[in-house]
Amino acid sequence: MASDRPQPAIIEVQDLVAHYGVRRILDGISLTVNDGEIMVIMGGSGSGKSTLLRYLLGLNRPTSGKVRMLGKDITHMSGQELFELRRNIGVAFQGGALFGSMTVGENIRLPLREHAKLDEQTMQIMTRMKLEVVNLLGFEDLMPAELSGGMVKRAAVARAIIMDPKLLFFDEPSAGLDPVTAAELDELILRLRDAMHMTIIVVTHELESAFKIADRIAVLDAGKILLCGSVDEVRQSGDERIQDILNRRPRNEDVDPEEYLRRLTGEAL
Repeated sequence: MASDRPQPAIIEVQDLVAHYGVRRILDGISLTVNDGEIMVIMGGSGSGKSTLLRYLLGLNRPTSGKVRMLGKDITHMSGQELFELRRNIGVAFQGGALFGSMTVGENIRLPLREHAKLDEQTMQIMTRMKLEVVNLLGFEDLMPAELSGGMVKRAAVARAIIMDPKLLFFDEPSAGLDPVTAAELDELILRLRDAMHMTIIVVTHELESAFKIADRIAVLDAGKILLCGSVDEVRQSGDERIQDILNRRPRNEDVDPEEYLRRLTGEAL
């Protein structure tokens, strides 16, 4: 686990509100991510966790509120300013997002070509170093289609860390993986935090993974944070909605007939 000593905030989210059309997706989110910790953002389908990730990455502009990252307010940054900031950020997308027409090595070197001015030999050495970190050294000449699902995930991690970012984001890293491969990826995330001193944000609905890697967990529901605390605090929470998530309990909502009719006719929208 990360040190218990107070650490400076790397990300500060203040009263973040976001809409898709007229629908409010994020409803007053406030969250702090400290230097050197693994923050897991967890919630059920439709809770807003993947949407929150998009706003943390500056991919969308919020309706209101602020997101400060590495000491800078990203909600009002220009495209060029965001481009510069992203040199310090790595993202491992849910499906890997490798380009099928490029080899593994070419995929991993892509951020270097975009953000750094290095000769080819240096980029190849850096690529092999990161492949070694994710246990894929020797696979750089393969195409993504020739890799297993777990190998694609690890190659995506190698690309995400090629610039030695201060911040590393994972979107559902264990999705679609068998239990052994998922556990190996969890161990990799912990090593990146400890060995490379990265601050890591993981969006997931996988409880076993979340409990294994998290320093703190933020539990989202309906666009709001129900609780942000340690693994033990989440497990022991008395909030029924959190216990529904932890125990996979279905929610049985009573439907008012008149409200149901208004939804069908569009009057409630």
